[in-house]
Amino acid sequence: MKPSGLPQRSRVSRVAFIPGPLPGTAGHCRGHCPGHCRAPAPLPRAGAAVARPPRRSQSNLSAIECAMPGPTAGKERSLKYDLPTLRGDLFGGITSAVIALPVSLAFGVASGLGAAAGLYGAIAVGFFASVFGGNRFQISGPTPAMTVAMAVIVTTHASTLGEAFTVVVLAGLLQTALGLLRTGRFVVYTPYAVISGFMSGIGIIVMLIQILPFLGAPTAAGGPMDAVRALPEAVANLNGGALIIGAATLALSIFWPQRLSRLLPGPLVALVAGTALGIFWLTDVPTIGAIPTGLPELQLNLPSASFLARAFHPALVLALLGSVDSLLTSLVADSLTGTQHDSNRELVGQGLGNTIAGLFGGLPGAGATMGTVVNIRAGGLTRMSGAFRAILLLGVLLGLGRYLEPIPHAVLAGILIKVGWDIIDWPLLTHLHRIRRDHLFVLLLTLALTVFVDLVTAVAIGLIVAGMAHARQIESLELDNVLSVPLLDRVFFEGAAGADTVDKYSARVGLVALRGAFTVASSHKLVNVIGKDIKDHEIVIFDFSEAKYLDDSAAMVIRQLLGVAEKSHTRVIVMAVSGSVEKTLSTLDILAGLPEGHIVDTMDEAREAALALLSR
Repeated sequence: MKPSGLPQRSRVSRVAFIPGPLPGTAGHCRGHCPGHCRAPAPLPRAGAAVARPPRRSQSNLSAIECAMPGPTAGKERSLKYDLPTLRGDLFGGITSAVIALPVSLAFGVASGLGAAAGLYGAIAVGFFASVFGGNRFQISGPTPAMTVAMAVIVTTHASTLGEAFTVVVLAGLLQTALGLLRTGRFVVYTPYAVISGFMSGIGIIVMLIQILPFLGAPTAAGGPMDAVRALPEAVANLNGGALIIGAATLALSIFWPQRLSRLLPGPLVALVAGTALGIFWLTDVPTIGAIPTGLPELQLNLPSASFLARAFHPALVLALLGSVDSLLTSLVADSLTGTQHDSNRELVGQGLGNTIAGLFGGLPGAGATMGTVVNIRAGGLTRMSGAFRAILLLGVLLGLGRYLEPIPHAVLAGILIKVGWDIIDWPLLTHLHRIRRDHLFVLLLTLALTVFVDLVTAVAIGLIVAGMAHARQIESLELDNVLSVPLLDRVFFEGAAGADTVDKYSARVGLVALRGAFTVASSHKLVNVIGKDIKDHEIVIFDFSEAKYLDDSAAMVIRQLLGVAEKSHTRVIVMAVSGSVEKTLSTLDILAGLPEGHIVDTMDEAREAALALLSR
């Protein structure tokens, strides 16, 4: 016989059973457990107004905060292409081209492919991503993340420039495939801590690798740690002219008045001023050197099978980085314009752009947040603004290429140091003491791995650790949705035929009610907690009437609990299994071993079955 006596307090829920209506019926805990068994708030009627939190001003949001998933106002509206639209597109294209020129040159040099490769990439990716992509506002071109990844490829994965561009072509094809496979929607599930740590790490890398050219030394081959190791030698052989030019460029980039940026962007002013210093005063500094002024040559390389096998991993890195970078920028554009981009089409457009960039010796690119925001604020309304920008950059390359040759490396380094600083998520990093410890750990881990290991490892491990942290949070929420209580015989069997024979003070039946969703997050705790309750009763009723979802791990927990009941000679009744829960349990044959009559639909049927079992 099982021990009898007064009901025990539940080990899972904070709600103990009190004689009255059964759990799951109206009023079963009214007046006894306020705050724990409230009925869920009714859903709003269709068309009813829903209260929303106060909207923060866009100026108070960091770029990464803007990139987080949020509500949008719907799909792109169709536009009549008239003169005002053309004017807005032209102004948006011109303004974003002015921004892109110095940054593209700097990214090209930083990647190890040369300044011309930066321009080629800005033209190819910018044009094809605008025309074929899924966001009409987005401006694409070389970005910090793609530049850092490409610098690693040039120094460690490719022995020639031809092999490096082959990796870019392969990355573009993989990115196009990701779009065709409709994987774009998954980027919105990236946790904010991972994005923040990754982008802040990219910003730190950009600044670290620009320290050497800022001091007049050659860029170190390899990653940021190689640049740090080469720093003592660079300081010992300091080029004072380069330092002055770099410092002046950086100061102009930082302190250029915001009110003038709409007409004359700070990076362009810094580029012109720094170059003038190098031409007319401090002439003994390293410069960009010769830039091809004609159309780029087609890079047709037939790689060997062995190289393609080696190139797949770095190409996949580029494809994934470009995809995440572009889709996060698209979310920024959505938040500024109230539209909703097509993420899969955007990946196809970006993939086409990177494929063409690789074929013509260009730096791979992605959606550029700064250029996109500038385009929107300047009035760009359609895909033509991005196309105009690419055409303008092509015109600069063909007509003014020779005038770019005397630009000092220190000028580009100063511009990129400011870019790297802006990428870092300072609004979050300055409030680390307010962040939950698990989120803080994910952020700092992702940041450290980005800087000290590599970009893909950082994102992969960041996602895994963030998933574990999320599972820990979900665990407590799921356990709160479990009710495990003993049922007094005199209450549970009241009014049933044969109820006069029950012991008024026994609680031989236990109820385990699973409400909501249950996943791997709470599986381990469910076995430990509910398993003990099962052993205290002769009969246990598993109530699935309010269960919405079970994953395979939770379903296997049910099998383990049934095994615990069998070993302790506790009989089991399963009630109200339906929908996806029934499908999961039946697919895994979880309930196949239960005797006939032990699976019922209602509590009344469960009561009758329990009374019949106790009467044997």
